Amino acid sequence: MKHLFSFALHSLSRRGSKNLFIFTIFSVMIFTLASIFMITHALKAETFTTLEALPDITVQRIVAGKQTDIESDRADVIGQIPGVASAMPRVWGFYYFPKAGVNFSIVGVESFGSQSNAVLQKAADLYSDKLAGGDTMVVGQGVARTLKRNFYNGYFYFVKPDGTLKKVTVAGVFKPDTALESNDLILMDSETVREIFEMPEESATDIAVRVPNPEEVPTVARKIAERFPDTRVVTKEDLRISYQNVFDYKSGIFLALFIVAIFTFFIIIYDKTSGLSSEEKREIGILKALGWKIGDILRVKLFEAAVISIVAYLLAVTLAVGYVFLLGAPVMRNIFTGFSVLKPPFGLPFTLDGGTLALIFFTTVPVYIAATLIPSWKAATLEADEVIR
Repeated sequence: MKHLFSFALHSLSRRGSKNLFIFTIFSVMIFTLASIFMITHALKAETFTTLEALPDITVQRIVAGKQTDIESDRADVIGQIPGVASAMPRVWGFYYFPKAGVNFSIVGVESFGSQSNAVLQKAADLYSDKLAGGDTMVVGQGVARTLKRNFYNGYFYFVKPDGTLKKVTVAGVFKPDTALESNDLILMDSETVREIFEMPEESATDIAVRVPNPEEVPTVARKIAERFPDTRVVTKEDLRISYQNVFDYKSGIFLALFIVAIFTFFIIIYDKTSGLSSEEKREIGILKALGWKIGDILRVKLFEAAVISIVAYLLAVTLAVGYVFLLGAPVMRNIFTGFSVLKPPFGLPFTLDGGTLALIFFTTVPVYIAATLIPSWKAATLEADEVIR
C-alpha cells in the first residue's frame, strides 16, 4: 500500500501543471464557500445574542413619520397594564464623531438604580460610583480605540447643539458578551446625556417594557398602541423577524457566488468524467502490461484524487478560518454588514458550524474522487494493447 501511495505522488508530480490548476480552482471554490458560511454564521450568532438583551417591547413616539422624544410619565401608565413587570424611560442617542467618521451610541443609565437590560445593569453596578459624579463615561473597546487613535487619552469633548463643548472623562472600558452590542457604546449618567443632547427632563428617547410571560407580549403591545395612538410599538419578535429578513436578503448575494462556484466545480468534474488524457491512458496501459491488477490501478487513482481534494479542502478551510476570524474578513464581510464606516470596526466572534463544513466536504470531495475513479475503471478494464492504442 505504501508503494502505491508513493507511486501516486510521483504520478501527480509528473502532471504537475494540470494538477496544480485543479488544486487551485478546488481550493478557491471551497475557500469562498467556507468564508461566506463562516461570516454568516458568526454574524447571526452575534446579532441574535444581542437581540436577547433587548427589551420585550420598545415604545417610540412618532410625529410626522419621524421618531421624536416621548413623555417620560407615559411609563407610569404603561406600567399599570396587566402583565407588565416594568416600564422604564430610556435616554440615548447617536453622536457623530466627524474626525473618525463614526457614530457613537450614547446610553444614559440611572446610577445605583435599575437598568433596562442585563448588560447595562452589569455595567452600572460596576461603575455607578464613578458615573454618579457626572462628566464621566464608560466606553466600549471600539470607542476606546477610536479615541486613542485620535489623541483623546482619557477624555473627549462633545459638541452640544448650541455649539458649546462638554468635556467628559473616561472612567473605564467594559467588554460585555457581544462586540456588536458594545463596540460603539458609551455609558453616562442620564443627566449628562440629557445635557449633551439638550433633552428636557420630562422627555425620553423611548420606553423599554419588560413582560415576563412571552405569551402576553402581543396583548400588551396591542394595549399600548391603543392607549397611545401616536406611538410605534416594537416587540422583540418584530426585531427578530426583521433581522432574519435582512440575512435572507443578503443570502441572495451568497447564492449568486455559490452558483458561480458550483458551475466552476462541475466544469472540472465534466473534464474528469469525459475521459482520461492520452498520457493517463498510456500510463494505465503500461501498468497493465507490467502485470498490475485493476484494483491496484484504482487504488493509485484513489490516492491521487484524495490527495488533491482532501488537501485542497483542509487548506481552504484553514485559510478561511484565518481570513474570517484573524483578519476580520475584509471586503467580503461588507456584503452582509454594508460598506458604511459609521461604526467602529468590530471582530467576528469565533464560532464554527460543523454541519456546514461537513456539507461542503461531502458535496465536493467524494464527487471529485468518483469523477476520477469512473473513467480510470473504464480504462483499466480494457486490454493493455487496446488502452495504449
